Amino acid sequence: MTRPAAASALTLGPWAALDPGRSKCGLVLSDGEGRRIVAAAVLPPERCWQRLQEWQGQGGPWPGPPEPEGQGARGGSASSPGLAGVVVGDGTGSGPWRERLRGLGVPVVSVPEAGTTLAARRRYWQLHPPGPLRRLLPEGLRQPPRDWDDVVAQLLLERHLGRDLSRRPGALERP
Repeated sequence: MTRPAAASALTLGPWAALDPGRSKCGLVLSDGEGRRIVAAAVLPPERCWQRLQEWQGQGGPWPGPPEPEGQGARGGSASSPGLAGVVVGDGTGSGPWRERLRGLGVPVVSVPEAGTTLAARRRYWQLHPPGPLRRLLPEGLRQPPRDWDDVVAQLLLERHLGRDLSRRPGALERP
């Protein structure tokens, strides 16, 4: 995994990551500490843009499991001022997205997409271990049972933050 040039200067707060596409985009949102994915989706481009605007404009509470009583609000349920930034893949079609994302008023960071498709397929099976029958297939022949553009977006964010992120159970939004 590639470490960002200024890892110590990263702004705390929720980060969004986008794997842009013509017909569908992968989108994820981290918690305020940048340790966990609290929301993920594969959406058409316009719905993706709407979701980013919601995340930036609402300022929290961020989706996540409720905190145990007496521990206060953290991570998934803390109120936040909005997104700390948006990471976007630098692949085909990312130019117009970068321009549009600047309108959110947060830092927009472009991250190389090279190798993310195969890496995301491997990461998908780490996040969602295959069942007994799929385990019989060699790893290179296993295809996830759904689009995994959200996992590509997660990899882009992990590359930017320089660490792996866990995923909150139920983080994937079903359109």
